[in-house]
Amino acid sequence: MMSKVKCSFFLLIMVTFLSAQGQQKKKVTLEDIFKSSTFSQKSVYGINWMKDGNFYSSLSRENVAKIVKINLASGEEEDVLVDGEQIGVDFTNYSLSADERFALLSSKVERIYRRSSKAIYHIVDLNTSDVQPIMGEEKVSYATLSPDNTKVAFVKDNNLYYKNLLNGEITQVTTDGKENAIINGAADWVYEEEFSMAQAFAWSPDGNKIAFIRFDESGVPIFNMQLWGPLYPKDHLFKYPKAGEDNSKVAIHVYHLESSNMVKMDAGSDQDIYLPRIYWAGDAEKLAFIRLNRLQNQMDLLHADVSSGKSTLILHEEAATYVDLDYNDNLQYLSDNKSFITTSEKDGFKHIYHYDMDGKLIRQLTSGDWEVSTLVGVDEKNKQIYFESTEISPLERHLYVINLNGKGKKLLTQESGTHSTNMSPDFKYYINSHSTANRPLSVSLYDAKGKKIKVLESNDELVERIGGFELGAKEFFSFQTVDGQELNGYLIKPADFDPNQTYPLFMYVYGGPGSQNVRNSWGGIRDFWHQHLAAEGYIVACVDNRGTGGRGRDFKHMTYANLGKLETEDQIAAAKYLGDMSYIDRSRIGIWGWSYGGYMSSLALMLGNDVFKTAIAVAPVTTWRYYDTIYTERYLQTPQLNAKGYDDYSPISHVDKLKGNFLLIHGTGDDNVHFQNSVDLVDALVAADKQFESFYYPNRNHGISGGNTSWHLYRMMTDFVKRKL
Repeated sequence: MMSKVKCSFFLLIMVTFLSAQGQQKKKVTLEDIFKSSTFSQKSVYGINWMKDGNFYSSLSRENVAKIVKINLASGEEEDVLVDGEQIGVDFTNYSLSADERFALLSSKVERIYRRSSKAIYHIVDLNTSDVQPIMGEEKVSYATLSPDNTKVAFVKDNNLYYKNLLNGEITQVTTDGKENAIINGAADWVYEEEFSMAQAFAWSPDGNKIAFIRFDESGVPIFNMQLWGPLYPKDHLFKYPKAGEDNSKVAIHVYHLESSNMVKMDAGSDQDIYLPRIYWAGDAEKLAFIRLNRLQNQMDLLHADVSSGKSTLILHEEAATYVDLDYNDNLQYLSDNKSFITTSEKDGFKHIYHYDMDGKLIRQLTSGDWEVSTLVGVDEKNKQIYFESTEISPLERHLYVINLNGKGKKLLTQESGTHSTNMSPDFKYYINSHSTANRPLSVSLYDAKGKKIKVLESNDELVERIGGFELGAKEFFSFQTVDGQELNGYLIKPADFDPNQTYPLFMYVYGGPGSQNVRNSWGGIRDFWHQHLAAEGYIVACVDNRGTGGRGRDFKHMTYANLGKLETEDQIAAAKYLGDMSYIDRSRIGIWGWSYGGYMSSLALMLGNDVFKTAIAVAPVTTWRYYDTIYTERYLQTPQLNAKGYDDYSPISHVDKLKGNFLLIHGTGDDNVHFQNSVDLVDALVAADKQFESFYYPNRNHGISGGNTSWHLYRMMTDFVKRKL
């Protein structure tokens, strides 16, 4: 489905125009991609809008980081707010207090898992240039300034603290924090990974209360991940709830700073639930939170009185499949404390709704067979809402504005492609990040009417470099499967493509619920690996199967309770469709993928052994019984309720069907998709007397990167493709 695109097959040429006349263009090499970073793009980082509406601040880095002040009218740098070299702090991130008197700097950041980290934090008084470390050289997590600018809260050793910036006094809010047992104010592993959260506390608007989530993970089974060291391996023990196992018991508390009282919010009697979001609902006396049942097919929005803890159900939504956590960052309370804006998929597509504070629907603001992808902001003064959507095409994202009465919808972004918006709090300006399949990121400053003021980052140098390379044509297409389902895809052909020749086909897949690979946006490094393969004489293809995103709830939920079945059928159908093209050698079709994509490529080779000759699986899930509760049970229910959904489309169940060439790759330090997945698949393949190739990367996590790793990985995969396809 390519809505509002007149032709179903159109060409986006990944060729730029600045090469010198007569210059010999080069083929993309692995060295270009992974050694010299030839194709890395730039962006603009650390943007914070300033309170007077005429400036924003940004992170600038030459040798040492600086916070610079940019004039919105001219787009020019006007002042340096913090110079890391002058204050002796080489920071990597920052935030400003609400009154812009203080800057909070983080340095020596140490990553824990995907979103969690700890760092050394400093407070800089912008009036006096005084620098105050929060905990000396000790690292803490998620330091956050209070709205009244007098305090900073943080998490250390699983406990919540705050520091008074006026007198330096530190108060320990909780005392029961313990590794692998109790966490206060920070998420456990599975919430961090699947609910996209690490910090689990929030200051009240008046700065006199802190709401936080407490995780009791003492009943969650421990996963043992060995870290290989110089003499004896170390055991890294952490709580990881696999499907069907016990989750953390969660509770929401509000700490009152003035009285030191701790009040627990009433989340109901059922303890086998999720509490993934907390919000202050307009004032300092009312806390909003989200409650999901274990199967995630019922979601509630509740309001709680922070003095008594008593809660009231405001909204309830349920589904036969699952309810997406659409309230996550799309819930906004209006300043009059009378209503709020949120999003929901309840009409089949994700749209914007306006409710009063009691949960009574005022109106549905958007509608149609397209999705609101992001609620950018609510301009209460002018009674307008800004949002991004797929209305033009599911392959693109565009910025719109609509009146609060649901009328007057207007498109603000005119260029085709993918747009992402950072709107100023006063809604006078926005920063637009834009790319297409053939043009890298450009970042520009606009006024609210869509007039461009200044280009902040053009990536012109990258465009010029790309112009010196032979790049294949990238073609978007759609086709219908035998059961009439329309799927979107793209092809990357060799730059010297000859339709009278035949080429091997190498497909790339992810395919997981709600994901989307077929987009009119810049593809990055992985696309350039595909360009390298195209330069070596391969055609590369990618198809978004059923279950992927951008096309509404029904398309996304088709794979519910039986992951792997329809997705694999679609990848096989795509390979057959492409294999019927005169220039594709149907005897040489391969597929590769990472994570869910590794799961898919494994199934494709086994179940489509008459179609696929070769597959590479990187860090694959091989049985959903080994993956975490939140993600897996959302789509499959629990293994106790749906054993067939877990086992029927596990690659381990189909090893006897393997005929082609198979390369299995995994990092032994993968905290997400455990190395155990590949160990058990190898064991099953050996038992079935199947030959294959495998490679493990010691101590590497799910991203399998660091140092020389990416170069080594992609060189190995390239060699395998050349040998086996």
